[in-house]
Amino acid sequence: MFRSRVVWSFVRRSKDLHGIYKLQGKSGLSKSSAEESFGHLTPGIARQCFHAFQSLPKGHHVPYARKMSNVAYAALENKEGLKLLVTAGPHAKKWVGIWLFGSAAWVFSMVVLGGITRLTRSGLSMTDWKFTGSLPPLSREEWLNEFEKYKQSPEYKRINRGMSLEDFKFIYWMEYAHRMWGRALGIMFALPFSYFLRKGYITLRLGLRLSALFALGAGQGLIGWWMVKSGLEEPPTEYAQPRVSPYRLAAHLTSAFAIYCGLLWTGLSIVMPEPPAESVAWIRGAAKVRRLVLPISLLVGVTAVSGAFVAGNDAGHAFNTFPKMGDTWIPDDIFDMKPLVRNFFENTSTVQLDHRVLATATLVSIATLWWSTRTLDIHPAVRYLIGNTAGMATLQVILGVSTLLSYVPVSLGAAHQAGALTLLTFMVMLNHTVRRPSMSLLKSLPQVAKAN
Repeated sequence: MFRSRVVWSFVRRSKDLHGIYKLQGKSGLSKSSAEESFGHLTPGIARQCFHAFQSLPKGHHVPYARKMSNVAYAALENKEGLKLLVTAGPHAKKWVGIWLFGSAAWVFSMVVLGGITRLTRSGLSMTDWKFTGSLPPLSREEWLNEFEKYKQSPEYKRINRGMSLEDFKFIYWMEYAHRMWGRALGIMFALPFSYFLRKGYITLRLGLRLSALFALGAGQGLIGWWMVKSGLEEPPTEYAQPRVSPYRLAAHLTSAFAIYCGLLWTGLSIVMPEPPAESVAWIRGAAKVRRLVLPISLLVGVTAVSGAFVAGNDAGHAFNTFPKMGDTWIPDDIFDMKPLVRNFFENTSTVQLDHRVLATATLVSIATLWWSTRTLDIHPAVRYLIGNTAGMATLQVILGVSTLLSYVPVSLGAAHQAGALTLLTFMVMLNHTVRRPSMSLLKSLPQVAKAN
């Protein structure tokens, strides 16, 4: 059971104690009664709660539930080696956690919407950019003006020549929605952040971390426009299709993943300040899992970034066969570019081969993690996450192969990108769950967990 849940379990169970006000108002509470009431907590927390109740004045009955939860939360704050990110009580912890998880979900939707925008070739439809945004065209004249701007772009001249105004409106609305959804996220993040700061819910450490994430989010808009500008430039040869730089696309996607993981990790740290543990044996098992999870997480991240280079080079539209690439296992032209390193980022054949190899290595690594931890003595929550991670990795490979064989339809392509972020979500949660506990928690644990 999570340590924080233990404390709130104490609060809830205390409501059901016969005559809870007797604990607060009567001074004749014996040590044995206190142990019976607080025994399911760690000794340190129980002792602090007992002394807190003894110090309350006689006849003080309300609001007992709030005071009890504050006492329990304060006890957590005082634990050795544990620094809480939100110290204003359980109510503050709840709302800050909801806000951060909601922000992470919003970033998730942004990534999916960005993938749809790219797959529908809508990203180059808006040829200018303002940091604060602007209203969309509202009249026919405004629409024709935007369309004329687009007609000057290389994408229209080489790919969409003859496009109708109605078709242009579709790709324009897609890109406009993506940009405005990002700006709405900035507002949705900034307003609660200001409110929680004013209320004193957020510690200095948490405030600095969230400020860095907010700055990265603001910079994400600049990175996005920097990426789009590369697609508005004339291609190097008359035969090349206009598209955004794969390097800039990878930077844009990597930044979004970093913001998402930062929000998710911070939210988890608020609602679960201690990892789940009920025995020293489970902590030792988690340490063994942690040594395997860290390199696998790195592999998952590198595989996701390699997918950005696949998208940036339109490599998904080449070699639409599996497991072979065309008639061979390894294409002949994988090292044709000079210098050699360019092939790994710009050569269509090499980029797709890299992604296949990395995806296969990721699946094998996660399957190995699942197999090697079957007999480990670990917390059920850790085992559950490992199983779900293995299942998601399998589904992601199936989605990737299906997308390739189907010549990258929008639905499967977007699902594959969402799958990559979902797999990354499981890896973040798994890393957070097997992290090292505080010294105070370690000292209070039995050697072996009690059987249910």
